Amino acid sequence: MNDAGTREKATFWNARAVQVEKLSKDMSDYIDGLKDQLIASSDPKKDDKGNPLLDENGKQQFNEASLEAATRLFGNGDGGKNLGPQLEQKLKDYKESMLNINDTMRTLFEKTFPVDVSPQKGEDGKPKDFTTAFFHMTPTVAALTILSKFQNNVKNAENLEASYCHAQVGAVKLVFNKFQPIATTSSTYLMPDEKMTVTAGVGAFNDAVKPEISIDGSPAELNSDGVATKDITASGSGDKTVHVSIAYTKPDGTKDHLEKDIKYTVGHPSGATVSLDKENVFYIGLENPVTIGSPTGMDRTHVSGSNCSVTIGNGPHATVKVTTPGDCSITVSPQGSSPITLPFRIKRIPEPEFKVGSGKIRMPSVEFKSQQFCRADMGPDFIYDVHYTVISATVYFSGAGFTNVVTTSINGNSLASIQSYIQRCIPGSVVSFDNVKVTGPDGVRIIDGKSIALY
Repeated sequence: MNDAGTREKATFWNARAVQVEKLSKDMSDYIDGLKDQLIASSDPKKDDKGNPLLDENGKQQFNEASLEAATRLFGNGDGGKNLGPQLEQKLKDYKESMLNINDTMRTLFEKTFPVDVSPQKGEDGKPKDFTTAFFHMTPTVAALTILSKFQNNVKNAENLEASYCHAQVGAVKLVFNKFQPIATTSSTYLMPDEKMTVTAGVGAFNDAVKPEISIDGSPAELNSDGVATKDITASGSGDKTVHVSIAYTKPDGTKDHLEKDIKYTVGHPSGATVSLDKENVFYIGLENPVTIGSPTGMDRTHVSGSNCSVTIGNGPHATVKVTTPGDCSITVSPQGSSPITLPFRIKRIPEPEFKVGSGKIRMPSVEFKSQQFCRADMGPDFIYDVHYTVISATVYFSGAGFTNVVTTSINGNSLASIQSYIQRCIPGSVVSFDNVKVTGPDGVRIIDGKSIALY
């Protein structure tokens, strides 16, 4: 009942096991009372002081061979207490109550129930009533044995039904050694603004131990079937992926985790499209990534470029190279459909910025003297990872520390060749970098230099 995986079933069957236990205890206690009355009626022995005489096991000694005690206690003759019929009825009631606890238990155990009070047959083959068969002219020791037999039958009945109740709890703990996630979509090809339903769950789990599911990073609630659903609105075009994460509890109580990617394709209303993965511009010198959507699939689609070259990659993914600023176009021709031509702009890569140290135009002289290199960095807003290397620059030293303007140069990013002049710099010096040549994906270009005022 403490296990979430079996709590519901255990609560149901525990209540029935408690009934089994109580009915059996009450019946056994009643028989114990009959034993005490039988011993008390069988000339219990006493010592000289009138105290009960006990045997080596601490039990009351009595006349074990007495034939009248059991007859009087259970029979209805002179002085009889007629407890035989009462015992018979109580045993019948006990059996009926035990079988009424659950319909399945009645079906399984009615014919084999350990407590049996059916009529006994005598030597003449005729049935005898319960009291005559078991207790008429029966020695006390034999009658006690018969009562113990009934008690043992009660104990066996209790064990039979209690074990059955316990087994029903264990039966619902399904043991699985392999688990696979369920992650499906209502469609794998969508048009913009259409909705796709993602259904996710674990193929085998106990519904009392609910899995924790997230779809595209967001928690998803389980429905009455134990699975999670989430609506996703299609956008863009081409191949898309929804990530499903499932954390669940195995029947043995251990935790496990599953990950699954669901792939789908977003189409275009006109049948074909080219979607730039970065922005709607191709840059000279770069491999510009694009995604091409086609209703017939890429294996049945022809793609060509005007003023650009298109290289088809994996599935709908491709790269475009351009060489001249201006315009270009890409034509997508799905098999059996009219070709679609889409225009694009071509630009040069934005100019990088020349920098030394922090890149500021005012810098402490101490900071400038510690610099060993210069560089050319792209602005923070440029979406591509592009790097440029300084080839050369003309350098001018003037102001404080320099009577005349000193003109020198560097080759490459290193400032080692002009360190003698750098160390002469003091507050009030001005260092200017001009005619800066850099090389990058689009070749060699000259960029703006920079003058740095030291303080």
